[in-house]
Amino acid sequence: MRETDNIGLAGIKKFKSGKVRDIYDIGDKLLILTSDRISAFDCIMPDPIPDKGKLLTAISLFWFDKLSCIIENHIITADAGEYPDELKKFKNLIEGRSMLVRKCSIIPVECVVRGYLAGSGLKEYNRNQTVCGIKLPKGLKSYSKLPEPIFTPSTKAENGHDENITVDEMTKLVGSETSDFIISKTMEIYKSAAEFSLQKGLILADTKFEFGIAGGKIILCDEALTPDSSRYWLLSNYREGEPQENFDKQFLRDYLETLDWDKKPPAPSLPGRVISGTKEKYIEAYERLTGNKWR
Repeated sequence: MRETDNIGLAGIKKFKSGKVRDIYDIGDKLLILTSDRISAFDCIMPDPIPDKGKLLTAISLFWFDKLSCIIENHIITADAGEYPDELKKFKNLIEGRSMLVRKCSIIPVECVVRGYLAGSGLKEYNRNQTVCGIKLPKGLKSYSKLPEPIFTPSTKAENGHDENITVDEMTKLVGSETSDFIISKTMEIYKSAAEFSLQKGLILADTKFEFGIAGGKIILCDEALTPDSSRYWLLSNYREGEPQENFDKQFLRDYLETLDWDKKPPAPSLPGRVISGTKEKYIEAYERLTGNKWR
């Protein structure tokens, strides 16, 4: 195991741990630290993907900056040299894979937007001609572009699967004013990001966002448009009804589907070709989106 798989910052209060990220309490701020862990089917794999944490952080920072004209976000700085003194001794561990952010009151829904028919949405459409209860036209194929992007919220599950909910259920949960705002911003962000991604040769098929409240404002939180939270496809190879070339965890999922594994812990070890292949997917997504070469 690498030291970045499960980084511990001795003496710093841990606020929360997730499948990939660990969050630390720094007084009125939080430190989000992204490891090289990778999960699939709600299981953390025993083998990390080298540099994954740094790649995810870099992609999020790129998008947070680009989207700041649409909505404010929680980033204070990602420069470890500017972090509070108690974090300075961890600089070599956390540099490039962490963000110092404002504390927010998190709005307890995942804001999912889908522009194409894929994943669980495709399975539901094939059963009922709906996605998250939203009726869609007949005759759509696997990976079809939807007539218009659709907003399909879900609950935020601490463990296990998020549960899809309706917009009405979300409104009851968070209130009509908040609901209207986050729907509007989710759709605006998606449309802007999808248009930009197309210019970079990528289709942004779907993604999810989290919002929080800080200083009385609703702001964008968590991560933004990474391959862990989004489904990217190669535009030049896009064919409706055919499998897509992915830049997300689908490469890993496809491998796992070939195994005799019940998708329950413990997860199987990954061969070197799957580890390196997954890393290359993340690197290509970063380089295509940002225009920068991965160092």
